[in-house]
Order: sequence, then structure tokens, then C-alpha cells
Amino acid sequence: QEPLVESGGGLVQAGDSLRLSCAASARTFGGNNMGWFRQAPGKEREFVALISRSDGVQWYADSVKGRFTISRDNAKNTVYLQMNSLKPEDTAVYYCATTTSYGSRWTDHYNNWGQGTQVTVSA
Repeated sequence: QEPLVESGGGLVQAGDSLRLSCAASARTFGGNNMGWFRQAPGKEREFVALISRSDGVQWYADSVKGRFTISRDNAKNTVYLQMNSLKPEDTAVYYCATTTSYGSRWTDHYNNWGQGTQVTVSA
């Protein structure tokens, strides 16, 4: 599988914003729906957001709805996660992943994962 490369993580204060990026190959990007997951220490990996390849429809976890926005730039083969009004509970390693399933929030439906980027939000 061709790699996914995340970037944009960092240490911020509560209320700040960050934008994560995930770059993929043209073949990977063009053939898949693109999602973001996160995993906090001692917790399971959880779904954050997903954007459809075909129609741009987006899905969000309830915990981030209204604060995070997922988008994709087809010309750059890149998917973004704009994170606003960050909270300490958003602290996690964020992973980009691909799926051919429409609207799936299940990790088992994702077949290619990036290496992750750390996001730390201080109170």
C-alpha cells in the first residue's frame, strides 16, 4: 500500500486551532474515501471524521461536530482536518486512513493508515 503522510500536529492551548494534513498518492486519493481517527493514551482508536470521494459528503463524531471540518483538495491529493476550539480532551495521536466503505466509522473498514501526528491541547 502506498503511504499516507500526516502533518500539522503540535502543542496548543485550549481554544486554539490546528490544521492537520494528510498527503496521499494520486491513486490512493482518487480511489478512496478519506478519514481521520484519533487515539488517546490508554484508549481505543476512535473515529473523528470522514469525507466521501464521490460526492464530498462528510461525517463527524459527535464529540467534534461543529468544531472540526474535514476537506479534501483533489489537485493536491491531500485531505485536511481543521480543528477549532480545541479542548484538552482532544489530545491524541491523529491518524489519516482510507476506506472504500461509504460512511463507515469502523476501524476494520479502513485498510491503509498513516503514521499519526500528535496533537496536545493544554488547559
